[in-house]
Amino acid sequence: MSQKYAFIAAEHADGATFAGMAPTIVQMLKWLGVSKSGFYEWWGRPASAAMCRREELKLKIAALFTSFGAVYGYRRIHAELVRAGERVGPELVRTLMRELNLVALQPKPYKRTTIAGESATAVPDLVARDFTADRPGVKLVGDITYIRTWAGWLYLATVIDCFNKEVIGYAMADHMRTELATGALEMAARNHALEPGCIMHTDRGTQYTSTDYAIKIADLDMRASLGRTGICLLTG
Repeated sequence: MSQKYAFIAAEHADGATFAGMAPTIVQMLKWLGVSKSGFYEWWGRPASAAMCRREELKLKIAALFTSFGAVYGYRRIHAELVRAGERVGPELVRTLMRELNLVALQPKPYKRTTIAGESATAVPDLVARDFTADRPGVKLVGDITYIRTWAGWLYLATVIDCFNKEVIGYAMADHMRTELATGALEMAARNHALEPGCIMHTDRGTQYTSTDYAIKIADLDMRASLGRTGICLLTG
């Protein structure tokens, strides 16, 4: 019966915002088949210790959920509460999170950014795992990574100078097509003094082994260099 009383009280509180449109307490009592005297007796009671405890836990759960970036489910929230000295069961935490409509964000699947191209065999490895340079603009490395955003995946292509590890070119897009990689190259060549024939070293992804990328490398007077297959450290 107390659940019906709580429902009527909640609907009455919400209905205060829509004056004249929400049903009255008397109407709801009649629809739900509960007595007027019983409801008002329940309504006038002070909150029970159990109810106060639940409300206190809700505040702590909501604070933890927010502080951990909305990625913790009820098990991890329960573990944090226990670690803080709270005596509470996991199922109660689960119930309270449902009442608060707290749903943990699910991790996105791994995104593969390096897909080997078929024409990579003719391009040599000019770096041989030596990612140092004695002056700027002679040896560059590039790569593509991904960033999760609220709008979806964002792909970032970078060009780094091995001399001082400075990012001298970058491009961002919602795709991993070749123009993402060439856009980063163009920024590097436009904004920095690169020596003719400088090395541009990357992995063997299709973006870096495409014909369009090779043409751009030639146009910018660079020499392409590709790391060996299966070694993840070959772009620095």
